[in-house]
Amino acid sequence: MKVAIIGTGNMGAGLASTLANAGHEVTIGARNLVKAAALAGKIGHGAVGGGIAAAAKRSDVVILALPFDAAAEAIKLAEDLTGKVLVDISNPISADFKELVIGHTTSAAEEIQKLAPQARVVKAFNTIFAQLLLPESRQGKTLQVFVAGDDDAAKASVSELAKSAGFAAVEAGPLSNSRFIEPIGEMNIHFGYFLGKGP
Repeated sequence: MKVAIIGTGNMGAGLASTLANAGHEVTIGARNLVKAAALAGKIGHGAVGGGIAAAAKRSDVVILALPFDAAAEAIKLAEDLTGKVLVDISNPISADFKELVIGHTTSAAEEIQKLAPQARVVKAFNTIFAQLLLPESRQGKTLQVFVAGDDDAAKASVSELAKSAGFAAVEAGPLSNSRFIEPIGEMNIHFGYFLGKGP
């Protein structure tokens, strides 16, 4: 599958490495072209790096591996996302990581769908810590990836990606169910860091 990873942080690097190793055609997109190229070179397996628009253009699935508050700019820089599967992995959390900044009546994923109305937005990977993206970090364990969206074909593509990386993809209903999935991501942060249980 042709996959664009937008972002070069821990989640972006982990997803890019995991999916490239699983045999997908990975393009890393970022505002900083040097960082994107350097990460692609480090990952290997045919991964390439470049600008956000170029990465989105050559891919069928675009993963926004960015904080929620960076999504709007990335979507603008991506230019034409018509028909693309756009995966939101974010949790709309506060600067101190202790609470959600939106919820109950909307979600990060639904707000991203409003920003990219021609894309097919899917919520996934927001409950997985970056440290657990690489297969070797979860040997003997099968982690679940909740997949929510309003387009069945888009959800199927994201589920296939998750399964190819060794995760159990869980059908999680419509995109509005992100309102429930995102608090799970925030609770994971509390378990992992504030309650001392680790990732």
